[in-house]
Amino acid sequence: MTEPFTRLVEIMSRLRGDGGCLWDREQTHETLKPYLVEETYEVLDAINSGDPEHIKGELGDLLLQIVFHAQIGSEAGKFNLNDVCDAISEKLIRRHPHVFGESDADTSQKVIDQWEKIKLTEKAHEKRKSVLDGVPRSMPALLRAMRLQGKAGSVGFDWDSAEGAFAKVEEELGEFSAAFAERDPGEMEEELGDLLFSLVNVARFIEVNPEEALGKTITKFINRFGHVEREIARSGKAITRSRSTKWTGYGKRRRRRNEPQAYHEDRRILRRHRLRRRSILCQLPEIFRTGAHTGACKPRRTSRRVDEKRCDVHRNAGRSRL
Repeated sequence: MTEPFTRLVEIMSRLRGDGGCLWDREQTHETLKPYLVEETYEVLDAINSGDPEHIKGELGDLLLQIVFHAQIGSEAGKFNLNDVCDAISEKLIRRHPHVFGESDADTSQKVIDQWEKIKLTEKAHEKRKSVLDGVPRSMPALLRAMRLQGKAGSVGFDWDSAEGAFAKVEEELGEFSAAFAERDPGEMEEELGDLLFSLVNVARFIEVNPEEALGKTITKFINRFGHVEREIARSGKAITRSRSTKWTGYGKRRRRRNEPQAYHEDRRILRRHRLRRRSILCQLPEIFRTGAHTGACKPRRTSRRVDEKRCDVHRNAGRSRL
């Protein structure tokens, strides 16, 4: 081992030894689990920040957790850090025969397929009876769903295209709408789960990480909410639940002060979206009349003349706002 790594191992050994740190000596594999998860997420945050110094620091914290667990294993006489390094080295060589052997896997997909086949022949996987075995139950749900779908897809249990997966989303949305109309908590939970699972499948087809996509949306929401809070504070008013209906007005002033051009461009985009939405709304009576809806609710019957008048009202309203 290199000198810096050896130094880290020796420091951990001293912390756990006689005269070391009481807290470190009390820890077990079980008690350290939350810290391992926390440090992993902090590494992800550091990567998202793009700051090399931040990434370096957080990788060190994560490495400490690995050394910590290895030290506990060594004290119990089960394994040590050398065993950990040897195990992963042997695994990498065994699962990369196209690099260290005679395999001719020449595409990324062939490498992945080869990796999965080799895994099934290893001793650690002998007890697994299903292709889906081995995906950690403690993974975040969106990532776990995508991993399971990928494993199922590797043996042909998959949609032929992204369009097929998207059609399933529309089907599940209809079923969730029906459950929502009934307000049955159990049904709504089940159908919402099915809808989310089908959305993850679409994300897999279009090569979008659903966890990252949702994370970016959360960040966007936090930024927008922070802007609203600052606007309300600037107005000298308090943030209360009773004022919630007025928050939209503060949100509409986003970027107006510092980025007037961007603000007005946002307004133009919003207008186009409103007009498109009105166009769709005008078609709804005809959709319901022909039975082309999901059946989640029963439409109120109206005459074609009334429907056309409503459409005219929407169109005129759109023109007047432009």
